[in-house]
Amino acid sequence: MNGPLIVQSDMTLLLETEHEQYDEAREAIVVFAEMVKCPEYIHTYLITPLSLWNAASAGVLAEDVIKSLDEYAKRPVADGVKAQIMRISKKYGKVKIEKEGTHLYLVSEDEFITAQMSVEKKLLKYLKSGFIDNRAEIDPCFRGHIKQVLIDLQLPPEDLAGYAESSHLQVNLRYVALSGQPFSLRQYQQAAVRSFLKSGHGTIVLPCGAGKTIVGMGAISEIKSETLIITTSITALRQWITELLDKTTLTEDQIGEYSGEKKDIKPVTVSTYQILSAKNKDEEREHFSLFEQRSWGFIIYDEVHTLPAPMFRITAELQAKRRLGLTATLVREDKLETDVFALIGPKRHEVSWKVLENKGFIAEAVCYEIRVALEESKRMPYAVADKRDKFRIASENPNKLTVLYQLLNKHKDDHVLIIGQYINQLNYIAESLGVPVIMGKTSNKKREELYSKFKRKEIPVMVVSKVANFAIDLPDANVAIEVSGMFGSRQEEAQRLGRILRPKRGENRAWFYTLVSEETCEEEFASHRQLFLIEQGYPYEVLNEDELFKSTH
Repeated sequence: MNGPLIVQSDMTLLLETEHEQYDEAREAIVVFAEMVKCPEYIHTYLITPLSLWNAASAGVLAEDVIKSLDEYAKRPVADGVKAQIMRISKKYGKVKIEKEGTHLYLVSEDEFITAQMSVEKKLLKYLKSGFIDNRAEIDPCFRGHIKQVLIDLQLPPEDLAGYAESSHLQVNLRYVALSGQPFSLRQYQQAAVRSFLKSGHGTIVLPCGAGKTIVGMGAISEIKSETLIITTSITALRQWITELLDKTTLTEDQIGEYSGEKKDIKPVTVSTYQILSAKNKDEEREHFSLFEQRSWGFIIYDEVHTLPAPMFRITAELQAKRRLGLTATLVREDKLETDVFALIGPKRHEVSWKVLENKGFIAEAVCYEIRVALEESKRMPYAVADKRDKFRIASENPNKLTVLYQLLNKHKDDHVLIIGQYINQLNYIAESLGVPVIMGKTSNKKREELYSKFKRKEIPVMVVSKVANFAIDLPDANVAIEVSGMFGSRQEEAQRLGRILRPKRGENRAWFYTLVSEETCEEEFASHRQLFLIEQGYPYEVLNEDELFKSTH
């Protein structure tokens, strides 16, 4: 035995990246293990109950898991690890969701499990009847909620209720896009589509700039049914429509926009989470009727980690559809990743950021944390402020502006995004530089105009608030300067780096700077924000402002 994999007794897997069997071993274990971190030489995966149940739902048995571990292990796999895999995997499918006519039932052949479920208050509120013999009728409106409860009870259900019938839609991918560019799915995108199609529901995790939209379109072309796509903003919505028209055989009269500005419902309709998360019951019913007006066979959730809580109220319609979640990271500070799994489906495919960077599919990124002294006049107000105000004072440190101006001079020939959290700070920066700023109150028309000018290189520098964290297609942006962040949000830091990761012409490189006030609470929050990216293999070089300008690109 001399494989690339070290299997530890705590179910952790260590994978050597320079081993000749690395690629095939990685493909084998991502089916049943969660990626934890992937720095340069050793990638860490973890086998969890949820990862084993996800594998089982895709038809991967405990025996298959153990066979893969034995095949790629550097040393013999401990019997205790194998026994634990068998024990955990056997829990899957002891409870089933079955359909008879229009009714759904919760079923188990195990008397002990049936007895356990029959007294579980969290579960009983979603049942239409008590257990008779080994089954209970469930309320279809709570199909997803029931899955959540059962997973919490360590009773992962096998959902055999299937999908609702839908209208056929003839759609294919183009071999040459309308823009004139040759077009085909990359190997990892094809693998993602194949993994999803095995079950018809689940989540695909790919880095920003790696073509998650392409994966969605690949799935649409395979499923060939009427499709609803839900996005984070009108900007993202219209980017989806542009891509669909460019790279599929769909025509303008087949694609609808359902937003605050338009209410067109077509065989493929693109909407936003915001419009579907209305603030009053009348609006909610009006917008949710979108799900009833066509027999959607497929629903795509873009940036699925942002899925807002109100969306859980339409579980009945969603659970009966094929559904695909797309995201760069499932990291959530509220620990609700399992809710995404229950509503949309488990992770079906993931590729690490550095793997795609090494193959040139996303830009090579260099990350710096620049420590900036707190301005003298702010030191006393900072000392006596509460924790929240301390963070804001540190974030808006005026000394950051000196460093910002020097960085802009250093990157005067580049496409630069200045990103921040606080509106007053961003407005001041934009005014002092004479450059545009995009924030929440900026109209959609104005945003699209500015994004277009940035792409055409008419605007080399643009200031953006957190509205630019998601789904902005700015392929030439190669420098991001973060002047302030949202406390310790790892997801936000990943999304901000993602704005500059799309592959570049020529030198495929990008630079990410985060400005942090030294000897303040901002250092602690910044360290937490950076954790996910560090685990993905993006170390931050920490410099003070004097050291920064001695360094080279």
